[in-house]
Amino acid sequence: MVTDPHLPGWLAREYPFGTGAFITPRAARMSYVDEGPRSDEAVLMLHGNPTWSFFYRNLVRELTAAGFRCVVPDHVGMGLSEKPEDYEYTLETRIADIEALVAALGLKRVHLVVHDWGGAIGFGFAGRRPDLIGRLVILNTAAFFSDEIPLPIAICTWPWVGPLLVRGFNGFARPATSMSMHRGKLSPDVKAGFLFPYDSWANRVGIDAFVRDIPRTQFHPTWTTLTHVAAGLPQFRDRPILIVWGGKDFCFTDHFLHRWQDILPEAQVERIADAGHYVLEDAPEAIPLIKQHLLAN
Repeated sequence: MVTDPHLPGWLAREYPFGTGAFITPRAARMSYVDEGPRSDEAVLMLHGNPTWSFFYRNLVRELTAAGFRCVVPDHVGMGLSEKPEDYEYTLETRIADIEALVAALGLKRVHLVVHDWGGAIGFGFAGRRPDLIGRLVILNTAAFFSDEIPLPIAICTWPWVGPLLVRGFNGFARPATSMSMHRGKLSPDVKAGFLFPYDSWANRVGIDAFVRDIPRTQFHPTWTTLTHVAAGLPQFRDRPILIVWGGKDFCFTDHFLHRWQDILPEAQVERIADAGHYVLEDAPEAIPLIKQHLLAN
C-alpha cells in the first residue's frame, strides 16, 4: 500500500502505511492496514479503546520485515475509520465486522494479537471461526467478566457525565496517553498520533461507545455476547499462546493475568513488571518476544 496522502507529514513518519477501505455488514467504512506479502495467512492485530491501528505500528514493521502479512483494522468509530453517530456500537457488531473483513480478504489462517477491547472482539471472532486460528498473542486485555473496573473508567460510564467527559473534554483518550505508561513517557509525536483521530465531539463517538458497551449487569445488551465469548476460551488451550503483560497496568491488573492463566494454563507468560497498559510503547522488548513466538515451528 502507498502511504495515506491525507495524513500530515509528522504522522506519516510514525505511521508509514497505506490504508484499505472495507464496508462492514452495517454499511460503515472500516479503515485497515494490510502490509507484507500477499498470502492467505496473516497476523490480525486488534486494538482496543482509545487506541487505533497506530498502536501496532512498530510491531507491523518488525513482522513484515520477517515476511509476515499483517492486517490491522481500525474498529468503526475509531482511528481512520468512519465515525457514524448511529452505528450499533456493540461487541456483537464489532465481532461481525472482523469476521466479514477476514472473509473479504480471503484469509485461511489467522494469527491473533489482541489488546484491551481487542481481546473480547478477537476471541469472539476466534470462537466463531476456530478453524482459522493459529497462534495467539494476548496483551493486557480480557475476554471475560470482571467486577474490577477503575473508578475513572466507571465514572465515564455514567449517564450525562460520561459523554461530557469522554466526548466533550477528551477525558478518556487524553489521560490514557500518560496513565497507560509507567516506565517512560510517549514522545510528543507519538502522543499526538494516538490522539490524532479524536479531535472533536463527533470524532470521539467510538471512544464513548466502547465505554458504554462495558456490560455491568445481565440486562446490558453485550452481556450475552460476552458470556458466549468467555465460554469459548478453553477451546484454544491447544494453540501456541503467548501472554505479554505489563505489570503496572492501571486497568488490566495482574488479576486479569491470573484469570488468563487459569483459563489457558499452557500459555507462555512474559510479565514485564514495570510496563504499563500500552505495553508495546512502554516495553519495546515485547516486540521481539512476539516475533519469536510467531516464527516458532
